[in-house]
Amino acid sequence: MVSSEAGPTIRMLIDTHTHLDDTRYDPDREATIERARQAGVGAFVTIGCDLATSRAAVTLADRHPDIYASIGVHPHEVRHIGDGWYDELRRLAEHKKVVAYGEIGLDYHYNHSPPKEQRERFREQLQLARDLRLPVIIHTREAQEDTISILKEERASEVGGVFHCFSGDAWLAKDALDLGFYLSFSGILTFTNARTLREIAQQTPLDRVLIETDCPYLAPVPHRGKRNEPAFVAQVARQLAEIHPGLSLEQIEQATTENAQRLFTKLR
Repeated sequence: MVSSEAGPTIRMLIDTHTHLDDTRYDPDREATIERARQAGVGAFVTIGCDLATSRAAVTLADRHPDIYASIGVHPHEVRHIGDGWYDELRRLAEHKKVVAYGEIGLDYHYNHSPPKEQRERFREQLQLARDLRLPVIIHTREAQEDTISILKEERASEVGGVFHCFSGDAWLAKDALDLGFYLSFSGILTFTNARTLREIAQQTPLDRVLIETDCPYLAPVPHRGKRNEPAFVAQVARQLAEIHPGLSLEQIEQATTENAQRLFTKLR
């Protein structure tokens, strides 16, 4: 929560995972960002998934005081990593508004990149993130054991990070928390069939919870099926308040904002 000069308290939410460079925002990107501000979003992190989107994230961060960037190569895209990519990512990391390395990880559901190559590139990127002293944003799907093992072996706890768009089971939540990582919950938390996920969110220590939209994907109820946008992160905060009956919405907002600022230190 922050106070305005006029006196009343206003909301402050941080959408920790957006893809605002996505072409689906080309017709109304500025209006989308402004709607989020009006909904109480005080900061956005827009995510790199390959070299082009990492550059785009940094460009957006340059243009807007409340947008920050991450850089990295998504497991779907690691097969494209070529000569000079890591050098360029190192250069981008020098930007004052780059707050994290990711999203990186493993995805054995689609296997757009071969699993062996995913694991090799995951290790390389964790090593790079440690060199850069940046927290990591983790994507994992149907790869829990390998993801946790590699994070341990590459000492990812030294820089910390977050399991983004968390939708795993209780064992993955425990493993991630034991590593000192945060769990970030998205609009999936509002889906009717997400009862188990809501139970996990309820049991997650409040000081280890982040919120995100992963927009333009995974719009929350009541917007499900539409293009997602950062303004809808407020729905995720409301859902968290509903499953924590002893906490107010304002307490959820304050906690998740403070958590994001603790992990992504440049947001402070």
